[in-house]
Amino acid sequence: MAQSTANAVRAAWTALGGDPADPATVDLRGPAGTLPARLPVTDLAVACVAAAGLAATELGRARGRHPAGPLIVDSRAVAVAFTSERHLRLDGRAFTGFAPLSRFWPAADGWVRTHANYPHHRDRLLAALGLDPATADDDALVEAAADRIRACPATDVEERVYAAGGLAVATRTPDGWDGHPQAAAVAVEPLVRLATDGPAAPRRLPPAPAGLPAAGVRVLDLTRVIAGPVATRFLALLGADVLRVDPPGLPEIGGQHLDTGSGKRSTLLDLGRPADRDRFEALLAEADVVVGGYRPGALARWGLAPDALRRHRPDLVVTYLSAWGPTGPWAGRRGFDSLIQAATGIAEVERHPDGTPGVLPAQALDHGTGYLLAAAVLRALALRARDGGAWSVELSLARAARWLRHDLPAGPAAAGAVPDPGPWCDERDAPVGRLRYALPPVTLPGGPHTWATPPSRWGADQPAWLPVT
Repeated sequence: MAQSTANAVRAAWTALGGDPADPATVDLRGPAGTLPARLPVTDLAVACVAAAGLAATELGRARGRHPAGPLIVDSRAVAVAFTSERHLRLDGRAFTGFAPLSRFWPAADGWVRTHANYPHHRDRLLAALGLDPATADDDALVEAAADRIRACPATDVEERVYAAGGLAVATRTPDGWDGHPQAAAVAVEPLVRLATDGPAAPRRLPPAPAGLPAAGVRVLDLTRVIAGPVATRFLALLGADVLRVDPPGLPEIGGQHLDTGSGKRSTLLDLGRPADRDRFEALLAEADVVVGGYRPGALARWGLAPDALRRHRPDLVVTYLSAWGPTGPWAGRRGFDSLIQAATGIAEVERHPDGTPGVLPAQALDHGTGYLLAAAVLRALALRARDGGAWSVELSLARAARWLRHDLPAGPAAAGAVPDPGPWCDERDAPVGRLRYALPPVTLPGGPHTWATPPSRWGADQPAWLPVT
C-alpha cells in the first residue's frame, strides 16, 4: 500500500481521538488505486475501514479480549465493499442503480444533479418542474424534464425543487462550493465529533466472545439509504443486536435493504400511534446506542431530541448523521452522496473528457462516513465503560467530502485498477432467495468471516430485543 494510505489511516484514527500508536498494528494489503479517481478515494476508503477495525479492537480490549494477530485491511476487499450494491444478486438478478430521473442535467448556465430514487422524491421533483407525476412513460418524463431544466439557471432549479420537498443541487466548482455559506459552516466542524453530553456512571461490559467485541450491545437503527445502515451493519458483524425501525408508510428500496441489512433485524413502528410509541420507548429503555440518520431536528419533532431519549436511558450513546452538517443554511436539507459530490466540487474535479460532470468510482462519502460512524460508536462504548458519560457522535457527508478534497493528499490512485470482485463476495440463502453479496472489508483477529444472519425481510421482525445470552 502507498504511504499516503498509511497517513490517511493515522488521520482518521486521530480524528476519532484514538491512541496514536494503534495504526501501526494494522496490516495494510493490496494495491493502491483500487477505486481509481483523481481524488484519493482509495486512501479515504481504506482509512475509514481501518479506523472501524481499530475501534473494534479497542472495544475488545476493554472487554478482556486482546488481539491474537494483526488487523488486516485489504484494498481490494475495501473496493468491493464500497461498491457492494453493484455486486449484489438475488437469485442471479442484479438490481437497478439510479432511477431514470436521478442524473445530471444541463441547465441554462451549468449542470444540475437530481436524486429521485424514492417515489416521493420523484413526485416532488416532477411537481417542481410542472410535470405530472402520474405519467408512467419514463422516457417521456426524462425528455420533458430535460427541456424544463435546460431553460433555467442551475441554482433556480436547485431552489425550486428544494422548496417542493425534492432533491436537486447545482453542480459547483471547488471554488464555487468553498465560497458557499454552507461550506464555511462545514469547514469549522471536525471530521468526527465524539463528546459527552453529561455525566453518567461507567457501565462495565462483560467479557466479550472471541472476535465479537460488540456482543450484547443493543442498537436502535433509525437510519436509511447507505451511510447509517453501513455503520449498523458493521456493528451487527461484531455481534451487536441491531434493530432497524422504520415508519410503515415509507418502504426502503429493495436492493438497498438487502445490501445493508445483513446481521440486522427490521421492524415497523408508527410513532404517531400510542401503542407503537410505547413499544418504541420500551426499546429505548433497554438500548445502548441510537443511530440516527434523519435531518437535524427531524427526530425532535417526535419528541426524540437527545435529552428526551436519555430520559429512558441516561448513558445512551446517541449519534447524528446528516448530509450537509449540523449548522449552516443547508443544515436542514435532505441530501445523498451523489448530491454532495455535485455540490462540493467533486463532480467538477472528476469531470469527463467531454466536459460532462463526473462521479467518484463509489458512493465513497456514504460508505466512508458509515465506517467512521461505526468506529465512533465503538469508541464511545469503550470510553463509557472506562470513564462513564453520556456520549454523542456527529458526522456529515459534506464534512467527509471536505476531508477528501482538502485534507487527503492526492496519491497515485488514478493509476489503479478495479479488482475482480469474486474473491471478496459470498453467497447464502436469505428469506427472499439466494443472495450474493460483498463480504466485510476488514478481518479482525479471530473475528467472523461474514454476518451471523442474512438480511430479513423489510419490516418483518418483532419490535423486541433478542434475549441476552
